[in-house]
Amino acid sequence: MLDKFKQIKQLRDIQNELSKEMAEVEKNGVKVVINGKMQVQEIKLNPELSQQEQEQVLKECVNDAMKKLQTIMASKMSNIPGLGF
Repeated sequence: MLDKFKQIKQLRDIQNELSKEMAEVEKNGVKVVINGKMQVQEIKLNPELSQQEQEQVLKECVNDAMKKLQTIMASKMSNIPGLGF
């Protein structure tokens, strides 16, 4: 039972750490910044690109930033014994 409480505390600590993480991705002048709570913090577009190009690059940037955060999350979670990651 005590181990479960330790795991819960570790999960809360990781959640606090993750909330401070940021993932920034920039491609073709389009920039996206997403925080560890999976909230978009910043978007910068490149006016030299067409609307269709901006949409495509923006989608790629968001997906790449999310992948970065998922990797960070998985790495931190793997340090908690008994979670099966």
